[in-house]
Amino acid sequence: MGDVREPARQRQPTRRRVRNLRGEVPAMRWPRRIGASLFLVFLLTGPPLLLARTVGWPLRRWPSPQQARQWLEQPLTEQTLTGALAILAWLVWLLLAGTLLVRLVARTRTGMRWLRRVPLPTPLQATATGMAGAAVFSASASTTPTPPADIPSTTVGTADHHTTTTRTAETRGTTVTIDPDGVTVPGGWIPHASAEQVAAAAALVWLRRRRAYRPDEAGPAQRDNLDLAPLPETVTATHAALAASDGTGPSDLTAPNQRTEQPPDSLLADVPPAGVGLTGVAADDAARGVLVTVLLRALHQRSAGTALITTIGDLTRLLGPSAQRIHSVSGLTVAASLQEAVTVLEEHPHHQTPDTTTGQGSSSANCPSRQPPRVLLTHTPQDPGTARRLKAALAATGGTAIAVLVGAWRHGATWEITATGHAYDGTQEQPATPRMCVLNAAAATDLLTVISQAQPHPGHNTPLTSAADPPPTRARVPRQTARGQAPTTPRHTTKQPLHLQILGDTTLKSHGQPVTIRRTAARQALVFLAVHSGGANSRDLTTAIWPGLPAHTVTARLYTTLSDLRKAVAAVSDVPLIEHAGDRYRLRRDHIEVDLWRFHAAVEHAATAVTARPAAWQTVINAYTGNLAAEHDWPWLNPPREALRRHVIDAYTALAATQPDPRRALSLLQDAIRVDPYNEDLHRRAIHALEALGHHAAAEDLFTTFNRRLTDAGMEHVIPEKEVRQPRAASSGQKH
Repeated sequence: MGDVREPARQRQPTRRRVRNLRGEVPAMRWPRRIGASLFLVFLLTGPPLLLARTVGWPLRRWPSPQQARQWLEQPLTEQTLTGALAILAWLVWLLLAGTLLVRLVARTRTGMRWLRRVPLPTPLQATATGMAGAAVFSASASTTPTPPADIPSTTVGTADHHTTTTRTAETRGTTVTIDPDGVTVPGGWIPHASAEQVAAAAALVWLRRRRAYRPDEAGPAQRDNLDLAPLPETVTATHAALAASDGTGPSDLTAPNQRTEQPPDSLLADVPPAGVGLTGVAADDAARGVLVTVLLRALHQRSAGTALITTIGDLTRLLGPSAQRIHSVSGLTVAASLQEAVTVLEEHPHHQTPDTTTGQGSSSANCPSRQPPRVLLTHTPQDPGTARRLKAALAATGGTAIAVLVGAWRHGATWEITATGHAYDGTQEQPATPRMCVLNAAAATDLLTVISQAQPHPGHNTPLTSAADPPPTRARVPRQTARGQAPTTPRHTTKQPLHLQILGDTTLKSHGQPVTIRRTAARQALVFLAVHSGGANSRDLTTAIWPGLPAHTVTARLYTTLSDLRKAVAAVSDVPLIEHAGDRYRLRRDHIEVDLWRFHAAVEHAATAVTARPAAWQTVINAYTGNLAAEHDWPWLNPPREALRRHVIDAYTALAATQPDPRRALSLLQDAIRVDPYNEDLHRRAIHALEALGHHAAAEDLFTTFNRRLTDAGMEHVIPEKEVRQPRAASSGQKH
């Protein structure tokens, strides 16, 4: 029970194994299906025939007034009881029939949606497929062996009249494609440029969370960390897809706008000046893609003003109830009606302003002199007068605004959008524009949520105060131990046969010798189980390691991964590494020593200590040897990694507050800044400490360095330079 077991051949088949085996032999399913169908027909036809023959129909005719009076005078008779039972039997049968009808309708709708999303081959792809088939049938018998079914094959497709290689993986009944043009995520397809911007926005969200955190002078505490919630599923799947395609997903400390150069938005460049209408099965999905693409571009370029105009009704139709949560997204103007949206275009027909960045001093490469055209995203006007007004407003903008309308647009072009995002204008066989981003409501809401979180929030930051008035501290009573409970201290045990280091570089050693783990997924599973010391079930592991893929489709892959990890440890040690009880996996605490567990013990001791608290805080600092799995960038790492970082800077801040020597306190704050160079509160404290010591030039240098780091990371300045000179002038009159 304790060992990770092989998924097949060496143990008795479980019910899940039997189902997998049955799924591999389709012919064995037909007898069961035929038997189930016959039973269903008997269940629907047998009871009504039996009831009609034995007790008859419940109501052959409506009761007369005389019969109603007799029933009121004597309700409980043999005839009334028999009728009541007959009616009850018929109601039970109707309930069963209605339930089966609802299931049948749901199955039919699911099948129709799947059929609508089946990508049809383009004429060029059909020609290539026919030529390949002719070559196969005309060739002699081939002796090339067939590749195994579990090895993913490469498919050759066409994009922009050239051949590309794509990698595929199963997800939710569809095929996830990772190619140079884009990535398929649960709920749609995102172009590669937009996927890179999604990754940059996700990295910016975490940098903003790090910047906004205010260390606690009471030291490390057991906090809830509600602001460290994982990012939505679509963002995580995009992150994982980019990392799988080129190995360069968003890193923990890399500035978002230094990661890659985004190509120009070719989609908006192909929209005619008179606007374009979107029709077809994926018109709404393409409209959501335009919404997300434009707002991502505005976030990446830090454009000022309006980037996209839409209406409340359009947002509600495209996003559903979640539309109310994204009205505050920067660059988005939401009008009450289409007439009001057209008025916005008429009032500012030539709205072209320089792309200011709130005084961040970014380079000209990041600050273009002209903004991209604004986009009006709405549905086709039904009123002819409004349609003519919109046409005139677009003509008056001089190319500074374009319109993307859902529905046929008689005053401009109309594109038919396929389920795969290809647009056809009906005049040519090739798509009229590069493949469009298509998203369902859930995926679009996920991406818009991250866009809103990556933007600055008004009133979030406050200017620096003078050195004479340091930031107010929060008085806090140290946590006391419960009555009858001994204080928790770091556990010092004898050295275990296995040692795992995940703070910094990830290393597993057995009796001092490193253990080679070949599979990246096996290394990820090992770190995940170390972070979740209480154990994790198979669904938790598969969701973390393979985000975006349904858990039931990668269960066998998880078994293979854990088996490979067990074999790697067994090659150098006879000590079992993982215990498996029920559906939960956990590392054996009596066989492995993990540096993260020592760190957590030190944090718990510091949070509950009553005496010698500075020594407890120093123990926390000493136990932290680097970021959690610093060399890896797995999507699930950010929440636990940031929680550990907060514990450390809390310890530095608390220890600095107890130092009688201001120079020693300044040194601790500088060490804390090295742990998190994006935390604003640490820089405020360090600048105040430098000013108090009379090091005005060093304080100004630290201020300049911090603001430059914010600019490089894509964040705005919230501490104007003039407000640093005020503390300097105020502190210059003090005696130090």
